[in-house]
Amino acid sequence: MNFMRFRYFYLLSSLFLIFFGAYSIVRWGFVYSIDFSGGTNWEFKLEKDLTKEEVEETITVSSGIEIDSLEKNYDQAYVLKAPPISLDQKMGIEEAFLQKETTYQELKFESLGPSLGKELIRKTIIAVILASLTILIYVGQRFSATVFGISAILAMFHDTFLLIASFSILGHFFGAQVDSLFVTAVLTILSFSVHDTVVVYDRVRELKRKKSTDLKSLANQAVAETLTRSINNSMTIIFMLFSLALLGGETTRWFAIALLIGTVLGTYSSTFTAVPLLLLWDDLKNKKNKNKPK
Repeated sequence: MNFMRFRYFYLLSSLFLIFFGAYSIVRWGFVYSIDFSGGTNWEFKLEKDLTKEEVEETITVSSGIEIDSLEKNYDQAYVLKAPPISLDQKMGIEEAFLQKETTYQELKFESLGPSLGKELIRKTIIAVILASLTILIYVGQRFSATVFGISAILAMFHDTFLLIASFSILGHFFGAQVDSLFVTAVLTILSFSVHDTVVVYDRVRELKRKKSTDLKSLANQAVAETLTRSINNSMTIIFMLFSLALLGGETTRWFAIALLIGTVLGTYSSTFTAVPLLLLWDDLKNKKNKNKPK
């Protein structure tokens, strides 16, 4: 099958998704967890059946803090999100609950200042840049051609950007937060995206050694020979991540969804972004050589 016959359609589809993702980021931004924005994430349980309004009033009056959100999950279990809460404020809230004649049980308490969130963002950006440079050098040396490395990196950034943009959309409509687990998912997808791309590129290189036909024909054959393997390999991961997203706990659900989106993007881009980019470079090179004066 002539997969690369529609290579410009694949590239235009990717550009459309990138523009839509950029619009989403500019229009809606992200919902940051306390890992990035700073603040307090406090989960606790009360034995006495208090209304949500009574709990909010108790916290506000006893500590003077402004509550960002207070959600009641199950069996008098609450999740409080607020600006950073000091230990003195926390003790004051706990004493106020005891005065309400209710037994207080702490399930989780996280409090970070905004400076730590900024430091995490800085380290995340550095990690992505270092990973990208390392992959670029590795792929370029392995295939003895910079164009392979550049095309693989562009496909990788395609996946990374769309994954990040998807969480802007999910955050706007479903409240998905960007946290440290999301950063882990992004870095994981960086390597997964290039993994499949290297398999296709490696097949192109092997065919190029055996045949002297044009690059487009070699790319078509390489895609035809590796596509089924790539899909089967990815489906085993997708089934597992889909089950984890549906049945997993609340703390890992969005992490699994991020990996799931990244896996689908990586499987697609390895064939329908990385290879068309390689052919685009080749088309531009041939066009330049034709126009070069003899």
